[in-house]
Amino acid sequence: MATKLSVEEVKASFAFSLPLQVRYSDIDGYMHVNNGVYFNYFEHARAMYLFKVCDWDILEIGSVVANIDIDFFRPIHVLDQPVCYVRCTQVGRSSFTLEQVILGLTAQGEEKVFARAHTIMVSVDMKTMQPVPVPAEYVDRMQQPTESPE
Repeated sequence: MATKLSVEEVKASFAFSLPLQVRYSDIDGYMHVNNGVYFNYFEHARAMYLFKVCDWDILEIGSVVANIDIDFFRPIHVLDQPVCYVRCTQVGRSSFTLEQVILGLTAQGEEKVFARAHTIMVSVDMKTMQPVPVPAEYVDRMQQPTESPE
């Protein structure tokens, strides 16, 4: 069973965050964000993290998902205000692991953790689509504390 994180723990240990917009089309018949939409939320936050933090040049070296695990803690509803937090937790030769947490305010004004993902990414040469070492400058940037975009 997944260990829940506290709001305070996330805010203290993740420097990068990105507000997410809950769209009407994200809501399913149970009146909450469909579980498949979380993949989109995490993808968007990952892409912004790599762009804003690393200044990642995806035309030269790409990054592809090798594995993603999501723990769902509570549903996101249309009036909630989720924020996705992203940090790098491990770097290998050609892969790196990102931890992502969605937390935010519920419609009732309570701050809650909604979900957490661990994503293993692999750096690839965009011409050959073969794994390549994670560029050192990106590793350095992922291992530094960062500020969230405004």
